[in-house]
Amino acid sequence: MMKRLNISGIYVLDQDRALDFYVGKLGLEVDTDVDLGFMRWLTVRVPGDPDHKILLEQPSPPAMSEETAVQVRDLVTKGAAGGHLFFAVDDAHAVHAELRARGVELTEEPTEQSYGIDFGLRDPFGNHVRIAQLKEG
Repeated sequence: MMKRLNISGIYVLDQDRALDFYVGKLGLEVDTDVDLGFMRWLTVRVPGDPDHKILLEQPSPPAMSEETAVQVRDLVTKGAAGGHLFFAVDDAHAVHAELRARGVELTEEPTEQSYGIDFGLRDPFGNHVRIAQLKEG
């Protein structure tokens, strides 16, 4: 029986640009960065949370044909590849201001929701990112 989710993946079009965004702008940290020969295994994580990793994977062979990879890259760019990340924070307004100061293109202002305060942005490739300050209890 499964115990927990360890790694989730999203497609990125350039792993070095993904590192710049997810580590340099969002403040995540590199967990693993290994050249396997046939691909680069690159995972990042929230500092202090070693049990949950995000694989930043380039759509390319051998995982898929080049023809399919072209189609997937197109879907990623349109924000239609299904890549979504949801992060929890203590203060959505402060994080929003910090990300704006770091040059992140934010698509929404922090908004009060039934579950807390959240806002959205897209990574440089089109993946959706939501950041939420969840209500206590």
